[in-house]
Amino acid sequence: MLASFAAFGLTAQPLLAADYAKQAQDMMKADFRSKGPATVEGVLQQDEAQKLCSAYPAPEKRPKQLAAKLEAEQLKLVKYPSDGQYMGRWQEGEKIAQNGRGMQSSDKPGAPNGGNCYACHQLSKAEISFGNIGPSLYQYGKLRGDSEAILKYTWAKLYNSQAFSACSNMPRFGHKGILDEQQLKDVLALLLDPASPVNKD
Repeated sequence: MLASFAAFGLTAQPLLAADYAKQAQDMMKADFRSKGPATVEGVLQQDEAQKLCSAYPAPEKRPKQLAAKLEAEQLKLVKYPSDGQYMGRWQEGEKIAQNGRGMQSSDKPGAPNGGNCYACHQLSKAEISFGNIGPSLYQYGKLRGDSEAILKYTWAKLYNSQAFSACSNMPRFGHKGILDEQQLKDVLALLLDPASPVNKD
């Protein structure tokens, strides 16, 4: 009997989890409405990477083979600059890094989003209000240079952070269409241009 109960428990747990997930989705669909850039579908529809990360939210319990596979697959999705030019204007990149607006129900559809980079990273010496969820990017280019390899890595990291860190907290700015190609170029310039406040001091 105990064996039968254990067997029942093993099958019931995933079923209960699936049932709770469906109830949560039904509640979201019933109680929320799409408005502007903020859509119910955008919140509820997960791609394969998001599904895997939801299944294994704790990094220490995430199988290394699955994490490595996810990173490899996400790297394949990176789209590099269409004109082959990586660097934009760091001045515009600083504005994007400081701007936390975007993808809210009150925003006009099609309005440019900010990157809100300072919410998670230190970038310049002058800005003392910054978060620390992500690593400091102060002197990012000064420490790394601007070789072709660094340009490609930095672009790919901005475009799809999960290409290098499975289930990263960092948004996939390019992959999810949060920032457009020119905005990505400008943020990359903020990180790598020797004249930018990230590297000048």
